Amino acid sequence: MNYKLDVELAPELEEYREKIEVTIKPYIEIILGTNQEPNWWESKFGGLPYLPKGFEYPTTPEGNYLFLLAQINFAEVPHLENFPDKGILQFYVANDELYGLNYENHATQTGFRVLYFPEPDLNIENIVTNYEFLPNISQYGLPISGCCSLQFMPKYAPISYNDFQFTELLGDDIYNLLSEDDRIFDEYTNRLSPAGHKIGGYPDFTQTDMRYFYNANKQEPYILLFQMDTDANDVIDVMWGDAGIGNFFIQESALKNLDFSSVLYNWDCG
Repeated sequence: MNYKLDVELAPELEEYREKIEVTIKPYIEIILGTNQEPNWWESKFGGLPYLPKGFEYPTTPEGNYLFLLAQINFAEVPHLENFPDKGILQFYVANDELYGLNYENHATQTGFRVLYFPEPDLNIENIVTNYEFLPNISQYGLPISGCCSLQFMPKYAPISYNDFQFTELLGDDIYNLLSEDDRIFDEYTNRLSPAGHKIGGYPDFTQTDMRYFYNANKQEPYILLFQMDTDANDVIDVMWGDAGIGNFFIQESALKNLDFSSVLYNWDCG
């Protein structure tokens, strides 16, 4: 599908309109709902997860419990090509100063975990509802505080400024223009390709795109699976270090096969 920008552009960007439009991808914007506790099956940030009885709760190799960062029930999500149409996808992270991140291997699911339940059991008698075994957690050891429901909105946007393929797809001239002109930079990053919470589309970073190092050997590229941005408001507090962004990436072939065992996890901050 060929997407078009339906906004006026500054004259400096207008000459690049066609190039920018070629990079446009659809994604799902995640909108925070209320802080009313969602039920066990609903999409949520924070809180307690859906978990079938008999399923081992995720821990680190040392036996420390991981904690739910986000739960997405794809039955609630508008269709996005190659993404599931149903099932519950969960993201867990460790309660430590790095939120479970392993800088040496972003795919090692020891300090984080991604779980997928393709056919959620809707019988409450068959799922875990007592989580008294979980310890009290430090408010400084997780990037999220509180729990809220989620809503979803289909959107589309061009490549983000910090994506490692930006200059390859758009060229050095526009990259330099954004780097040197704060007004044009703000227009591009705020109006055309905003960050925020999302499923699919282009990721954002406060530093550099770590996928460059994984894609340098020309293996199948990693695409954005899920992004959670820093977001402090009346509903919930999300803070990745010093106002950073958390990302989870997956190869398209693995996504099509609903294989979440090799997801890359990263977060950075300014």
